[in-house]
Parts: sequence; structure tokens; C-alpha cells
Amino acid sequence: MKTATALPTPRSTTPLSVPAFRRFGLASLVSATGSAMAPLALAYSVIGEGAGAGSLGLVLALNTVPTIAFLLVGGVLADRLSGSRILFLGNLLAAAAQGTLAAIVGTGRATTASIALCGLVSGVAVAFSQPATQGALAQIVPPEHLQQANAWIRLPTNAVKVAGPVVGGLVVAAHGPAWALAWDALTFAAAALLLLGLRLDAPPAVGSVLSSLREGWTGFWSRTWLWTYTAAGTVLVAAWLAGFQLLGPLVTARHYDGARGWGLVQAAFAGGLLAGTLVCLRWKPHRLLTVAVAAGFALTLPLAAMGAALPLPAVLSAALLAGIGLDISIVAWATAFQQHVPGPEQGRMGAFNNLGERLAIPLGYLLTALAARLWDTRTVLVACAALIAAAVVLNLCVPDVYRVNRRQPDDY
Repeated sequence: MKTATALPTPRSTTPLSVPAFRRFGLASLVSATGSAMAPLALAYSVIGEGAGAGSLGLVLALNTVPTIAFLLVGGVLADRLSGSRILFLGNLLAAAAQGTLAAIVGTGRATTASIALCGLVSGVAVAFSQPATQGALAQIVPPEHLQQANAWIRLPTNAVKVAGPVVGGLVVAAHGPAWALAWDALTFAAAALLLLGLRLDAPPAVGSVLSSLREGWTGFWSRTWLWTYTAAGTVLVAAWLAGFQLLGPLVTARHYDGARGWGLVQAAFAGGLLAGTLVCLRWKPHRLLTVAVAAGFALTLPLAAMGAALPLPAVLSAALLAGIGLDISIVAWATAFQQHVPGPEQGRMGAFNNLGERLAIPLGYLLTALAARLWDTRTVLVACAALIAAAVVLNLCVPDVYRVNRRQPDDY
């Protein structure tokens, strides 16, 4: 439901002219500056306690599990409560978790158990706030500006992803992880205050939470384009993360000058994300979902390049193209979702979509680790690329994909 405070004037020609959008974008940017440093700080908090890979894995798992467990609840709440209130409380909870973690790490009282507990609380915060985040833009800007809005939100966030880990590394090296974690907590708190000021109305709640969840599943399953995209995305995300994040560093360590080579690959991919965002600010394809699906094929390129033992410049070019394709896919998908799913259902539909992709991530890591024991790493990389290609091709065979196109103002 749109509110008087969130709607732009009829003369608005860009999302940046909407005060509520500027507030939402500033909150995203502020939060991103902390989130870009947090993974490095978290890892060194665990390592600093003398723990090994097993303890770090436990911490990361406890950060992910509650997100999966409570994501559907967050989706139901997003369709029943004020989005600004949910985002405020979610960011405030994350600020409390990260602030507590910074305090115990800074005072030398941290243990693997206490760090994991803070991670668990952070995971719960993500589960409750993510579905509301996905539907917020549709309440802030008119439908014809949604693609630009999605791109503008991602532009500074992608820029932060390039510089954030570097700055985080310098902060951790100079002052320890507690300072980076404290900054993350402060950015969550600042974002919470900014998001509370959006004052988005709550959708009309009908029936119980359980009935809302059942209705949400019915709506999700009735949209063939939505559940098939989710199914394909589950395979694609699992294969991409397992191939790029898990096997990529191993291959570059052996064949591409180690950490330096992997750093260049990561930088090329981040540069591609920025370039893809710039493309989305100018290019407005009519077939939104078709573009979202097809652009995902670019993710096969760096996996295939490393698997085929191509020279490092070729791998860097492939990573750049993968970043461009991924960001175009994300922006096109977000726009299609926001334009074709009614506002009162976006929380639940988004939760089902995200749940499918998140569930496959740990399974993908596990299967890839097992496969790497049976075959050489490069063969597994090529297999991951083939899985992504198959998921894209099969999704493009769904007729409904070609019916989810850009809507014009007269269509509403």
C-alpha cells in the first residue's frame, strides 16, 4: 500500500527526486559500509581466540541457519506490518548483536560460543528484515521508475564492496576486529533511524499468520514464472558460489599466482558489478524476466575459463563479464518482481524465492567439496559451469518467462 509521504509528485522523473527514496538509499549505503568490513572482522575475531576452521564454520553456520528458519515468518510479517517498522526493528536487532560482539571482542572476553550466539541473533535480524526490504521500493517510487531505483540502490553499494574489504583489512590490522565490528553496529543503528522515518503504511492483515502462509504458498505456486525462476536460481546460486567462492581460491593458489591472482579476479568481478549497474541506469529492456534469466549465463564464463586453464587475463575478462551479467540479472529480476507481484504479497513471495536459493548454498558447498575429492578441481569447475548453463537454458524453455515484461504507467 502506498502512502502519501512515500509517493513522489507527478512531476518526478527520477527516483533521486523522491525524498523517501533518498532516505532509503542513504540507509542502504550507510549499512553497506559496515557490512563490507564485517566478514573479515568476524573471521579474525574467531581466529584471534585460537580457533580453527571448524569453529569458524560453526559461527558462519549459526549466522545462516536462523535466516533460513525464520525467513518465511519474516515474509508473512512483511505483508502484515509496516515495512518501516520491520526494517527499523531488524536493523536495531542487528546493531545490538554486532555491538555486543564488538564489546566482548574488544574486552578480550569473546569465546567461540559467544561469537556464534551473536551471529545467530544477526541471522534472525536478516530473516525478519530482508522480505520487507525487497518490497519497500515498490511503495516508495512509481512502477515506471523501479528499474532506475534498483540500479541507484546498487551503485554505491557495489562501490563499497570494492573498497570495504580493503579498508576493513587495514582497520583490523591496525586496531583489531573490535573496531570494525563496532562500526558495523553503528551503521546498523544509523540505518534503523533512517528507515523508521520512511513511515510506510502496514498492509491490511487478513486471517491468521498460518493462513497467510498457506495463501502465500498458493500464490507462489500459481505463478509459474516465479517458482521456475526460483528453482533455476537454486541450482545457479549453489553452483556459482561453490565454484567461484569455494574452488576459485584453490585454483588461483595453484595456477594463477596465489592470493594476488585471486585478488585480481575478485576486483574484476566487483568492477563488473559496477559496470552492470551503470548499464541498468540507461538500458530498459522490455522483456525483464527474459533478460534476468539469460544474463545469468555470464556466470559460467570465469568458471569455464579457470577450468580450461586459460591465461589469467582471460579469466579476468570472464570475471568482469560475469559481474556485468549478474548485476543486470539482479536489477531486471527485482524490477520484474516488484512490477508483477502485488504489494500485499511481496513479502511472502520474496521469502519463498530467497528460501529456495539459501537452502541450496550449504548443499552446494558440501557436494562440491565431495566432488573435488573424486575429480580434479578444474573438472569440478567445468561441471559447475555446465550446471549454471543448464539451469539458464531450462528456465528459458518456460513460456511464462516471456510474458513477464516491463509495465508502462497505463498498465496500472
